[in-house]
This record gives sequence, C-alpha cells and structure tokens, in this order.
Amino acid sequence: MEKNDAQEAAQPPCIKLKGVEKKLGNFTLSIDELIVGERGIYGLVGPNGCGKTTLAKLMASLMEPDRGSIDMCGLRPRDITLLSRKPYMMDDTVYNNLVYPLRLRNIKPDPLLISDYIAFMGLKGREKQRARSLSSGEQQKLGFLRALIFGPRLIIADEAMTALDMDSLDLFENLILSEQKRNPVTWIIISHQMTHVRRLADSLFFMYGGKIEERGSMEEIIAKADNPHLEQYLRVYGGEIHPSSQNREAAETK
Repeated sequence: MEKNDAQEAAQPPCIKLKGVEKKLGNFTLSIDELIVGERGIYGLVGPNGCGKTTLAKLMASLMEPDRGSIDMCGLRPRDITLLSRKPYMMDDTVYNNLVYPLRLRNIKPDPLLISDYIAFMGLKGREKQRARSLSSGEQQKLGFLRALIFGPRLIIADEAMTALDMDSLDLFENLILSEQKRNPVTWIIISHQMTHVRRLADSLFFMYGGKIEERGSMEEIIAKADNPHLEQYLRVYGGEIHPSSQNREAAETK
C-alpha cells in the first residue's frame, strides 16, 4: 500500500468508489478506486473536461454510475450538499432562501446562527430583500451560507469560489477553516485556483482524461514532476507553486 493510500485508510471513510465508470457522449469517467476519508478537506483539480463535475455529481448521488460501486458509508442524500458557481436563487427573500434547506429537513432555524452567518457575509439588514436582486457575488455568498446552514456531513464545492474578488475569497476561506475547526466534516473543493486549494486542502486528487492520475498531500503532488499532464497543469494554473518557480526561487537564494 502506498503512503498516501495508507493515510486515507487511517481515518474512517466517507465515500468509497470501486471500478466506477460513467459514459457521457464521447467522454468516459473511469475510477479504479477512490477513498475519501471523513473530516478532511480534499482538493479535486484537473484541466477542463477531465471529469471533475461528473465525479462530483456521482459522489453527491445526483447521478448513477454505469458500472462499479459507490459506498456512501452511511451518508444519506440529506447529509450532502453540492455547491456550484452559480447557485439557484428562489424568487423569494434572502432569509427564506437561506432557511429553505432547514424547512426541507424539518429543522428549526437557530436565530443566533443565522444572524452570525448573515453578518459574517456582509448581508446584515438585507434579510427581506429579494435574493435575485443581489449581485452575482452576493448570491454566491448566500448560496454558500445556504449550503452550510443545515450542518451537512459532506460538502462538495464545484468551482464555487471562482471569479470572486480577493476579499470575498479570503472571506470564504476563513469561513471554511473556522467551520471545519468548529464542526469537522468532509469537504471536496473543485477549483482551478491552486494557491486557494493549497491554503485549504489536506490532500489533493489530480484528474486527467476521466481518471485520477495522482493523489497525496500538496507537497507530494508538486514533487511528481515526472507526470507530464500534472506538470503542464501546474505550469498553467500553479502560479508560484509550480516546481520550476520553486526551483528558480531556490537558485536565487544560493
């Protein structure tokens, strides 16, 4: 067993995929084996069209595989939330959009928690405003809060923080880290922003061509320069964490 496989197996699994295939047109997702542990933050990265969103929908029980098995390890659909870049807003108030997941689950809203969430995201005093009148960035914030409000055990954020300004991105990151400290759950963060993923994720999965090619800690992934697909991806999206950038920095300090 490889080191990173042992690290994943060391904590109770949240999801286990075995021999999973899903064909969509000319594209085929093929996952030999994937284990996502409980109470951790995982990054899922890869170029456009590699199958990240398809995999996310399979794990969120929004899609069925053509072959293979997905063991949710006791997770129910009501325990999972999938957060997208453009969250759907009901034609209703900010408050009613926020508490909608609670009403679906017959959970009584906690006024203090709701007040704290709204204030944290800068929406205080706008509870009665129509949600669809918010700016796109404000709708992203509201969608993010709505995804957390019912206490899910698995949160899949599919490019949910793409196109945010730096202040809003910092706000989201701080909320994720504070929530994870308060109530550890499983996060799967899909993003092209590698510096953002690096600040949050404990482990990383790299996808290419419908398959998971690499897995491990951020440092282990960056060190695998022998994978041409990963090397090219980091060259385009890695920024200062691209291996060549680190090598230049090391050379400049000598």
